[in-house]
Amino acid sequence: MLSIKGNKSNLLKGKRITLCVTGSVACIEAPKIARELMRHGADVFPVMSESAEHLITKELMEWACENPVVTKLSGEIEHVRLGAYSDLVLVCPSTANTISKIACGIDDTPVTSTVSCAIGAKKPVIIVPAMHDSMYKHPIVKENIKKLKRIGVEFIGPRMIEGKAKIALNEDIADAVLLRVGKKDMKGKRMVVTAGPTFERIDAVRGITNMSSGMMGIELAKNAAYRGADVTLVYGPGRVTPPKFLKTIYVESADEMLKQTLQAMRKANILISCAAIADYTPTRRVRGKIDSSKPLTLKLKQTKKLVSEARKRFPRKTIIAFKLETKRHVEKAREKMKRDKLDMIIANDISAMGSDRNKVYIITKDKMKTIGPASKPQIASAIIDEIAKGF
Repeated sequence: MLSIKGNKSNLLKGKRITLCVTGSVACIEAPKIARELMRHGADVFPVMSESAEHLITKELMEWACENPVVTKLSGEIEHVRLGAYSDLVLVCPSTANTISKIACGIDDTPVTSTVSCAIGAKKPVIIVPAMHDSMYKHPIVKENIKKLKRIGVEFIGPRMIEGKAKIALNEDIADAVLLRVGKKDMKGKRMVVTAGPTFERIDAVRGITNMSSGMMGIELAKNAAYRGADVTLVYGPGRVTPPKFLKTIYVESADEMLKQTLQAMRKANILISCAAIADYTPTRRVRGKIDSSKPLTLKLKQTKKLVSEARKRFPRKTIIAFKLETKRHVEKAREKMKRDKLDMIIANDISAMGSDRNKVYIITKDKMKTIGPASKPQIASAIIDEIAKGF
């Protein structure tokens, strides 16, 4: 089998994740969740309750995880091996029955026994509930969730939709695992990341913007946060929604982005300027709506360059920028790096704007590294690798 391990990052490389699957209909998501964790390098070991086997097959979970499935406990004491000696136990999905059994220390399934061993060994445990909302709202179930939270068990979700306490989104589950047990080589770093386009208003309904989706900057912010950095994202009106765990400051114009970034940098030691900030803005904004029946001459003025202003204000802090060009990428990036006294610059092609793949050149004072073509999560991980090693 051609493994997908590490296709997004290696932040979970060497980590043993035990995935416990119970008899909620949401268990159909379990193979996808396993694959997502593997894409970040994890080794995933599946454990299934008897009820879960009525909904999905153990053969499916074995295929998804590339590891054998535990459905019964034997003399090999699988619950100890997978509970006490894993880096994290993920119960996903979890029924109300399983939550209450875990809270009461009842070990009568492979899942509950594995979780009991993990809790006793003080290993991280994350539970992802999925059930009918009337079961989730049962006062004893709610009390049992509080009891487990008090001893350090983490809960993700659920999403209350259509009278159901539905399983959390797969990306939110993966985020929780990465934040909990991903490698922490950025711990202690305080970082500001700018992302997305800006929107320069012409009148009440029109403006100047660009094609930036915001994806690259968000992936950089997420990757740094996974690795322990304290990250503030300054985000223009992009098409991608930042995850809830990121501290995000929303802005619209180039001027707002400049002011908010400089403010956030007071408490940070690294800036990654990834936003596609407008180079020009109208000299004046018209109140109301301009009459479209007449020709319009629009006068523009240059905006202030964020990295130039940041370097003037913070001469000793680490500043990293992106340079987007159609040709002579590396040459122009080096010119900008020298002019603005940058510590690192990433040169890339305009064809990547709005795309989910890219090829970049990571340039520092003494070397250059080419990454890609690759996905933006992979590129973000490679860039944060260089920052973690060098700054």
